[in-house]
Amino acid sequence: FVCSVEHPAASYKKIFESVEELNEPIPAVITGVIPSWLGGSLLRMGPGLFEVGDEHFQHLFDGQALIHKFDLKNGQVTYYRKFIRTDAYVRAMTENRVVITEFGTAAYPDPCKNIFSRFFTYFRGIEVTDNCLVNVYPIGEDFYAVTETNYITKVDPDSLETLKKVDLCKYLSVNGVTAHPHTERDGTLYNIGNCFGKNMSLAYNIVKIPPVPKDKSDPIEKSQVLVQLPSSERLKPSYVHSFGMTDNYFVFVEQPVKINLLKFLSAWSFRGATYMDCFEPNASMGTWFHLASKEPAGYLSSHKFRTSAFNLFHHINAYEDEGFIVVDLCAWKGHEFVYNYLYLANVKEEWEEVKKAAARAPQPEVRRYVLPLDIHREDRGKNLVSLSYTTATAVLHSDGTIWLEPEVLFSGPRQAFEFPQINYSKCCGKKYSFAYGLGLNHFIPDRIVKLNVQTKETWVWQEEDSYPSEPLFVPSPGATEEDDGVLLSIVVKPGAQRPGSLLVLDARNLTELARAEVNTIIPITLHGTYKP
Repeated sequence: FVCSVEHPAASYKKIFESVEELNEPIPAVITGVIPSWLGGSLLRMGPGLFEVGDEHFQHLFDGQALIHKFDLKNGQVTYYRKFIRTDAYVRAMTENRVVITEFGTAAYPDPCKNIFSRFFTYFRGIEVTDNCLVNVYPIGEDFYAVTETNYITKVDPDSLETLKKVDLCKYLSVNGVTAHPHTERDGTLYNIGNCFGKNMSLAYNIVKIPPVPKDKSDPIEKSQVLVQLPSSERLKPSYVHSFGMTDNYFVFVEQPVKINLLKFLSAWSFRGATYMDCFEPNASMGTWFHLASKEPAGYLSSHKFRTSAFNLFHHINAYEDEGFIVVDLCAWKGHEFVYNYLYLANVKEEWEEVKKAAARAPQPEVRRYVLPLDIHREDRGKNLVSLSYTTATAVLHSDGTIWLEPEVLFSGPRQAFEFPQINYSKCCGKKYSFAYGLGLNHFIPDRIVKLNVQTKETWVWQEEDSYPSEPLFVPSPGATEEDDGVLLSIVVKPGAQRPGSLLVLDARNLTELARAEVNTIIPITLHGTYKP
């Protein structure tokens, strides 16, 4: 897996270019055999419009939200896509310019307005974006396209029509939530977000949305804050992208990438600042792990876990074993923010330049941390981890903190195992063997990887000039083995006659079972869901 493939032709630039939506689903040409039991829709979100008028979006996470759907029915496959009619999109289309500030692109006041009305526009406060390009998932019986702000957008999973914008602040005291919730078998959904805690300090709230109530009312209206976790710095919360969940605990990793709230508020009131301008690294804090119990919900304030600095976007899985919590995650070493390297100008460079930038960036590594639940003062200075199968350590220091060192499950220079997926319905919060991921080669997605987290064995699917997306695992009906199922990924091969395709792999060995090709290019997608 570590041997690096080169992309001198730089055809990957095509996955960062604007496309048009489709008026109707288009049929795909199928090669191979799609398993007869596989029927349903693969829904994916990503950016699809990278400029408006003569203004260009700057960052990968600024492009306007495009929802994609591959439909599998009776051995036939169709592909469809639509732009989500967010306020950000509709107003940009109407005024032919960037109207709402995105993650890394500032919106400037309307040049046609006079100086007074422009002045008042500035001080009307922050218009937070609803550009839901990151993920799409079900809440109860509805589907929502999401980003990381307080706005989520209800969509029709069949017609891909935009139904309504929902402001989570109406139901929960959070400034926003992640695009990576966890779900229980009964449909209960958990998420985490920044909030204002006691005495004006910042904190993190874990929130709970119940399953669909008997009266079929909207479960979002019944959502509640379950538990609050403190911030290591009063006015600077950490950026949070995902969290871990076991049967009985939540795992929150507080990373050294901070949101400077004062910068945020002052920047927005005067000049063209963006969300990206408000992040700052903390070079001294390292990384803190926090635990909270599920039932009854509570913060484990006496467990103070610390380790060296890393960026974290995606947890892989977490589980309890013999009094320990095992946490597997995709780390990027150091406190510099990885998103600094995801400006479109960077990822659309020629290959040699892309490689140089990735060499300067934080380096990726799949890590396993082990957190002891039972801590006794007399164990000071000793490694508390007694699990036979891991080299991860946890040492109690005299100040009461526990210093963690990870076991490395996968590491290759500038080769990331990212966008991780597991057999979620069977293994979330449980001891498991397999993770599936997207291999990033100097930030360019060019392979699908399976990792055995117990033996560290890897399997790879890769094809020349092909750029896959996050692989979603779908279990075979009645499967008993953890990896009995298929992986679904959207693959883009820019030079091909039919450049966009749905790839179906056997999850056991990553051999190709089938692909369904369409003659349209498909831009990069971030996350998504399989709807049976």
